Amino acid sequence: MPLFCIQRSTIHFFTLDELKENLKEKQTDKNGKLVVLYAGNKEAQHAYIEIAKEKGYEVLLLDSPIISHLIQKIESDNSEMTFVRVDSDHIDNLIKKEETTISKLSDEEKESLKTVLEGFVPQQTYSVQLEAMDSQAAPFIITQPEFMRRMKEMSQSGGGGMFGMGNMPEMYNLVVNINSDLASNILNTQDKTAQEGLVKQALDLAKLSQNLLKGEELTAFVKRSFDLIK
Repeated sequence: MPLFCIQRSTIHFFTLDELKENLKEKQTDKNGKLVVLYAGNKEAQHAYIEIAKEKGYEVLLLDSPIISHLIQKIESDNSEMTFVRVDSDHIDNLIKKEETTISKLSDEEKESLKTVLEGFVPQQTYSVQLEAMDSQAAPFIITQPEFMRRMKEMSQSGGGGMFGMGNMPEMYNLVVNINSDLASNILNTQDKTAQEGLVKQALDLAKLSQNLLKGEELTAFVKRSFDLIK
């Protein structure tokens, strides 16, 4: 069965052996495991695909309803490789290399920032995760852990997954780039109303990139955005 990679203007097809050979140089992590990045919807996950491409990585387009079962089978037959959807974490965590990014914030500042964020972010849906990333990377990124999402998809499509996982509420990680200017601004803003406004606007932008902003929340975001540019 051929697999295919998203390119700038075309789609290239590969056999599994060809794919391994094509990806091994750039997408082998620090533990020697080949990490295959994939997207389920190239339009909905466009921002995440572009971030991966900027790193020089290839992204597979795997959009079948039963894809979770397929990649589970491929992984079980190929222990040296793993599949992760491109929006399941920020890119430096998806393919871990030896390099580390130094945090601009002290441990005390990070704890204070997390407390502030958790005061405004719905904790029943989002788990706040602080990460030291490139200062030019997005300040807020919403991800859904690969294992949880895959098990839910397998449960919903039948024939696998964990019992009952298909009915579990959606949970996401809110990855906050502590090296971004926005993170510092949120931390240093003394006015609680202004602080809340910064967090809500950033969270809504992150939700928008994942097609999670709908209904009343989307209406409020649009109104707030117009107010900001008056």
